[in-house]
Amino acid sequence: MTATLDAKDLRRALGHFVTGVTVVTTRCSQGSLQGITANSFSSVSLDPPLVLVSVARSLSSFQHFRSCNAFAVHLLGDDQRDISNRFAARGSDKWAGIDVGEGVDGIPLLPNHLGLFECKLHATYDGGDHEILVGRVVRYDVAPETPPLVFFKGGYRSISL
Repeated sequence: MTATLDAKDLRRALGHFVTGVTVVTTRCSQGSLQGITANSFSSVSLDPPLVLVSVARSLSSFQHFRSCNAFAVHLLGDDQRDISNRFAARGSDKWAGIDVGEGVDGIPLLPNHLGLFECKLHATYDGGDHEILVGRVVRYDVAPETPPLVFFKGGYRSISL
């Protein structure tokens, strides 16, 4: 017997799992910078070094991520709620006033982060209303002992180290 699940109730239940907050960036084929806030990030493999992110098909930037050759995942620190909100907003100039660096294949890099994973696209998979991007990590960096930005029960939370 298959039960029908209520999407809002399921989202609330999934919200009981604490996740980190990331900003995923890429450069589209026309050269424009793309970035989204995502909490669906995970390590996949150490050999080869693979990570995954899930990108919602409903995003206006979805096609840019779907056709990218490389992307970067920025792990956000607790002091970066404003960056998370900026890249979660629709229709705004997310890059205004940011001193953008350049990574592998010209992908845009944010200047501050708790951790950074620069990736070459390895594979994509259908994830229902999301597309799962698997990236091969080609370069990474971590910041010293910075508290992470986490998401729990529909809101940002702080944790102490």
